[in-house]
Amino acid sequence: MDFSSRFSSIVLLLFISISIASGEIRKSEIRSDDRPIIPLDEFGFTHTGRLELDASKISLSNTNPDLDLSKVGFFLCTRDAWVHVIQQLEEEEITCALQSDLVKHVFTFNNLKGDKSRFSTVFTENDADQYSLVFANCLQQVEISMDVRSAMYNLEGKKGGRDYLSAGRTVLPKVYFFFSVIYFSLAATWIYVLYKKRLTVFAIHFFMLGVVVLKALNLLCEAEDKSYIKKTGTAHGWDVLFYIFNFLKGITLFTLIVLIGTGWSFLKPYLQDKEKKVLMIVIPLQVVANFAQVVIDETGPYGQDWVTWKQIFLLVDVVCCCAVLFPIVWSIKNLREAAKTDGKAAVNLVKLTLFRQYYIVVICYIYFTRVVVYALETITSYKYMWTSVVASELATLAFYLFTGYKFRPEVHNPYFVVDDEEEEAAAEALKLEDEFEL
Repeated sequence: MDFSSRFSSIVLLLFISISIASGEIRKSEIRSDDRPIIPLDEFGFTHTGRLELDASKISLSNTNPDLDLSKVGFFLCTRDAWVHVIQQLEEEEITCALQSDLVKHVFTFNNLKGDKSRFSTVFTENDADQYSLVFANCLQQVEISMDVRSAMYNLEGKKGGRDYLSAGRTVLPKVYFFFSVIYFSLAATWIYVLYKKRLTVFAIHFFMLGVVVLKALNLLCEAEDKSYIKKTGTAHGWDVLFYIFNFLKGITLFTLIVLIGTGWSFLKPYLQDKEKKVLMIVIPLQVVANFAQVVIDETGPYGQDWVTWKQIFLLVDVVCCCAVLFPIVWSIKNLREAAKTDGKAAVNLVKLTLFRQYYIVVICYIYFTRVVVYALETITSYKYMWTSVVASELATLAFYLFTGYKFRPEVHNPYFVVDDEEEEAAAEALKLEDEFEL
């Protein structure tokens, strides 16, 4: 495979890495790597941007002194600039990305002095924009090994304090903390509701409380995680707590959607075999998804398997989102069939309407948080990347509120008395409805 083909095959990797970095101090270990392009990190600089770059244990598989080391090094480029660099390479105006006048050289290996196995440099970036830090190796069949430490930050205030969060994400600690307070308030409100209506509380309602508490703890840990990264460049262990609560929150939320969809606890005290199989699929997949998320966050886009883990995460997430819809559809069909046989058309029509609403809301929630939020990240300026987080959290909050309100504990009798006219009207409504399908 020639250089241009190999180069084109990795273009997707660079673009996928856009908007994944949090700005923390990143350490990368590159071992015997011959890739022509290795994306390392991404950051939104203000007019007071800084990049600290340190590399050690540098070694090349070919030690020929005639090698052109100006074709090996680090550079910064914006997304728009990168598109033009690709065009220059395809039109053979240049043979190496480092030769383009559209990229900003941070350090090239021909500048190695003295101990050529290491270097340290500080790069000042005064042009506000979103940049990707990239390593280029344009030497044919030469493998590179090195340890890289990169720290990107903006100076803020008169004292010049460091802000390690990207320009569009610097408000995230406040955003996450604000939403954590909302969820803790919701948990307190839900406890009050459960106490007031304790005679009509089912097991599912306590499970719902657990989901809300885990969501609140997850947001609190994420707020602390981002706060420490903003100030110091490292999470100081809060990332571990975040991953733990994120794992628990993900599993319990999908389990809750499945249990509500089956009508467990408030419609029936048991799960059918096919419903248990859905849980046996969803829970292990959530374990895989959370493991993939940890790998994606901790390794960074420089890892050769990073794209694979990204694809695994997206695939597993889509499968989980589809799987949780089946129990809701099964409940809808069961209620429709029951309405034809048990003579309780009015009662079943109410239940049927509720489950159809829930089905639609679940689809909207999944579509918005997976598709719309991603689109928002793509089209929004790097200065306003926090808006996609707010949009996602607002959609999640709306989903939690809808679920809690519609399935709250309340006194009701499924065999309440209805007059003949209401029963006949409900029966007619069920006949007129089209078959509800997934």
